[in-house]
Amino acid sequence: MAKKNITKSIAQKLFIIIGGLIAAYGLEAVLIPNNVSDGGVTGISIVISQLTPVSLGILIAVLNIPFIYLGYKQIGKSFAINSVIGIASLSAGTMLMHHVPTIITGDALLITVVGGIILGLGMGLALRNGGALDGLDMLAVLLSRKLPFGTSDLILFLNFFVFIIVSTVFGFTGALLSAIAYFIASKVIHIVEEGLSGSKTFKIITSEPNNMVETIRDRLGRSATFATVQGAYSNQEFKEITCVINRMEESKMKTIIREIDPNAFVTVYEVVEVKGGNFQKRDVH
Repeated sequence: MAKKNITKSIAQKLFIIIGGLIAAYGLEAVLIPNNVSDGGVTGISIVISQLTPVSLGILIAVLNIPFIYLGYKQIGKSFAINSVIGIASLSAGTMLMHHVPTIITGDALLITVVGGIILGLGMGLALRNGGALDGLDMLAVLLSRKLPFGTSDLILFLNFFVFIIVSTVFGFTGALLSAIAYFIASKVIHIVEEGLSGSKTFKIITSEPNNMVETIRDRLGRSATFATVQGAYSNQEFKEITCVINRMEESKMKTIIREIDPNAFVTVYEVVEVKGGNFQKRDVH
């Protein structure tokens, strides 16, 4: 089991690196040469790189540091490590690919569609494997617990200000195309990673309910609830665990379930918004 987990962890990190390199290619070969930006921390980094001699790769790495720490405190060590790998890959990729040939020019619609698809593919691949390429999503997850807004609403709200900043360098047209490319990328992320933002509910029927809940609490910092359910044919009673997590914790939750009880019966539901109750978590490391 330990060997299998190590192999899976290495594979995840490899896919995160690939995701970072794909996203970097989308930026350097499609979007940036055509005065189109990304959203989030990467979008701010692109603007600063256009106004200063500092390279985009360095800016992406430096500006994401506070958000990596936030991910470490709110989601856990493994997510932070994976995010460091993803952001480092994106940063290094933009440096290595800075002079790659531009594959599309002139057609604004084609630029936004192709650039958004490539960018979303890279970001989605990283998120699917437990990492992130941009820190703005982590900030939105944290703010959603403090403010009366959903995570997806906050991501859009924060990026609204990012695209205002983009307009100062690329103009209104460039900012509009950047917003369209970001929207397309978000839809691709949803397809690849199965959930751009918001929360997910896990319902777990397992032979190890107490161990499962304790492990979720220790490694995710999440609480859970028990419900007694009964098999329709066996008439046997089980404890059903219900736990609500944010999307960035999904990969870690699946790992916990696989380690504790590979035969557990698990159903996962998309949740648009979570408010009130005890949807809180403590810091995990």
